[in-house]
Amino acid sequence: MHYRKLGRTGLEVSEIGYGAWGIGKDAWLGAEDDESLKALNTAIDHGLNFIDTALAYGNGHSERLVGRVVKERDEKIYVATKIPPKNKVWPAPTGISADEAFPKDYVRECTEQSLANLGFEALDVQQLHVWQDDWVGDGGWLEAVEDLKAEGKILNFGVSINDHQPANAIKLIETGVVDTVQVIYNVFDQSPEDELFAACIEHGVGVIVRVPFDEGALTGTITPETTFEEGDFRNEYFKGERKKEVQDRVRAIVGELGVSEDEIAEVALRYILSHPAVSAVIPGMRSVRNVERNMRVGDGKGLPEDQVQKLKAHRWVRNYYQ
Repeated sequence: MHYRKLGRTGLEVSEIGYGAWGIGKDAWLGAEDDESLKALNTAIDHGLNFIDTALAYGNGHSERLVGRVVKERDEKIYVATKIPPKNKVWPAPTGISADEAFPKDYVRECTEQSLANLGFEALDVQQLHVWQDDWVGDGGWLEAVEDLKAEGKILNFGVSINDHQPANAIKLIETGVVDTVQVIYNVFDQSPEDELFAACIEHGVGVIVRVPFDEGALTGTITPETTFEEGDFRNEYFKGERKKEVQDRVRAIVGELGVSEDEIAEVALRYILSHPAVSAVIPGMRSVRNVERNMRVGDGKGLPEDQVQKLKAHRWVRNYYQ
């Protein structure tokens, strides 16, 4: 496993991290705790040392599973978690005050709850689960973060940027108060390359990449015949003609690069890791099979430059979360 600096935090994290949304068992159906625990442990066996979770994932269930595994391991495992917006609105809308989403006392309350769920005395990275750049200088969230840092309960602070809005954190980055950002970045959504990544490099901000496979689209497994269990959010994400659109786009990539559909997931991860701003990518891995597939990519090798350039033409501007 290859390791990278998480911005100015001083942490050296595995370039393949663990996205723990799926093991929360609320939006991704089919996860079983026994398999989730095996997957987490297998990932650590392969050198993974960075896990990203959130209080909202299964109402703390994901955090509790992560805490259980970390407690049982001898290795140093870094854990990032997130505070859900109090108003329960994802993504954060414009035109509201910061205190509607992250009032001061609420930031502390959620941090204390996450520490209890995980069984930790300190969080390596605490993040706000949504963000609006209008909140810079607004509300009490920053005072709460600074107090918690002073008490040693938060070691580093970050935000998870709204879906497909990478520029909506540049003002925050320029203030110097944020240590990390988490952002959607993949072969289809290349928009963080426009402005965000340069700002992160300039200010020493670590970049955690989520949704590397576009919720499964970039694994080559989504076809018009694909079905999901009732209640799985992907039924909405891939509604209408979207499965066919995805299949056509993936086949175009396969043809352009001369790879097989079985290789598209590796291509997707290596594209992300080819950018120097990226500290870690956090695919969701609910099964041992997926862990073993993804861990093989964490060898410090990006895509050949000619393939990176070919993939620029496959940028696809759209938002399936809407």
